[in-house]
Amino acid sequence: MNQAEKEQYLREYSHLKNEGKPFFPYAIAKDSGMAVIVMLVIIFLTLLFGAELLPKANPTTTQYVPRPDWYFFFLFELLRALKPPVWTGLATLGIPTIAMVLLFLLPFYDRSPERRIERRPVALTAGILTIVAMAYLTYIGANAGSINTATIKPPANLTPAQAAVFNAGAVVIGQSGCLACHRIGANNPGSGVGPALTHIGSVLKPSAIASTLEDPTPPMPSFKDIEQQYPKKFADLVAFLSDLQ
Repeated sequence: MNQAEKEQYLREYSHLKNEGKPFFPYAIAKDSGMAVIVMLVIIFLTLLFGAELLPKANPTTTQYVPRPDWYFFFLFELLRALKPPVWTGLATLGIPTIAMVLLFLLPFYDRSPERRIERRPVALTAGILTIVAMAYLTYIGANAGSINTATIKPPANLTPAQAAVFNAGAVVIGQSGCLACHRIGANNPGSGVGPALTHIGSVLKPSAIASTLEDPTPPMPSFKDIEQQYPKKFADLVAFLSDLQ
């Protein structure tokens, strides 16, 4: 910024400041109105979709796989994408810290007096890319199971509709923490307290699998609550296990 541009900016700033509106009640009214709109949107979404409640917490089980809240799904998916252990620290601490530091330092390295976003292509592009990346990672992270289920692929003989049900069941497997005790293919190669499920579909019929999930042998938790509250998830889980031939 040269001296002429700086003087013009100061003149415009002084002019706008003299003609500006007071903080009270103008700014407070705008903020209050926006707060009311946000609350109405939240109430509407709650009435429309409801709140998904998982089964009651069981402090005695070791099979539960914790998942983050929705506003951390983009970091959850980022951690899934950076699979080598050497990158774990960068995904969990490095990238968020760098982003926060850059945000706090924004007034120091962005000294442009221009406020029209269409005249700031770099800032506009960076903002759009950040929003798109976070939205995409949030969507992928919300629909992903545990990290291990990413390698479970549907059998080649399934139709597209059956493959979709298979993938939905794999998500339920990941969310329920089944791989903490059971082995499915190359997943959980270590010794678990539960039997391997790699070929469970060739051993048990779907009705027998459903019966076992409803009334399992301890210490395996019962899936009866999921069957009652989320019958589609339970059906996807049974179909998934039945296709493991």
